[in-house]
Order: sequence, then C-alpha cells, then structure tokens
Amino acid sequence: MTLEILKTKEELRNLIDAYAYLGDEKKISEQMGLFTPDAVYKVYMNDFLAANVSGTDTLEKEFSGHASLVKTYFTLNGQHTVKIDGDTATGVSFSQIKMIRESEGKNILTDYSVKYDDKYVHQNGKWLIKERIGYFLIVEARPLNN
Repeated sequence: MTLEILKTKEELRNLIDAYAYLGDEKKISEQMGLFTPDAVYKVYMNDFLAANVSGTDTLEKEFSGHASLVKTYFTLNGQHTVKIDGDTATGVSFSQIKMIRESEGKNILTDYSVKYDDKYVHQNGKWLIKERIGYFLIVEARPLNN
C-alpha cells in the first residue's frame, strides 16, 4: 500500500467523520459542502425507499426540515472500507445514530443501525460525496427516562 493510498483513505475517513460531526451539530449548510452539487442521497428503511434526493439545494432543505424535528443527534461511526480508482472511490461504512425527538411531552430516543454505500469524487483538491445510500437496518424507538 502506497503512502498516497493511505493518505486518500485517511481523507475519505475524515470526510465521513465530518459528515457525522456536522450533522450532529445541525450545521446543515456546512455539511452540504461535503457533497458534489449534483449529489444523490437515498435512504432505505428495510426495503422501502424513504428518501431519494438530488442536488445539494434540495438536500439542504430535506436535512434542515428533519433537523428541526430533532432535539439531539449523536452519531458513532464504525467500519469504513474504500476502493480507490484515481479521482473516484467507493466506500462502505457503518454508523450508529441516536436521535431524540419530543412526542406528547416525552423525549423519545430512536436508535438507528445504518450501512452506507458511497461514491466519492476528488474535485478541486478535496474528496466529496457524489452519492450516498443509507440502509437503515435496525430501528428501535423508546421513551428516554431522564
């Protein structure tokens, strides 16, 4: 493995971690800077296509609308495997996402176990997300006791 490949793998991991950090902090407009302007974002809940959005303008509206309903996000990234091919790459990553929403005066914690399939491109000296497909494999919601 060359030093260049190791550097690229680190840059791609940093991209995925930045996506999580900015999402947790609800810095949606900054998060859009991690995508290509024509990015595609899809979400599957089991086998149901729950979201299919193209372009960062639309994506920012979708993310902002969702974030307005969430009191707190907490994301923990796990494995991240990439295949690099010049200025493009593909990746698979896994995340545990916790969201707290209020419902009927109670805080509801929802745990999501997510697998992401990504396509990345290197443009203007940095790696960006071109396509992100999230497979929400396990979803559990329960009242928070604090």
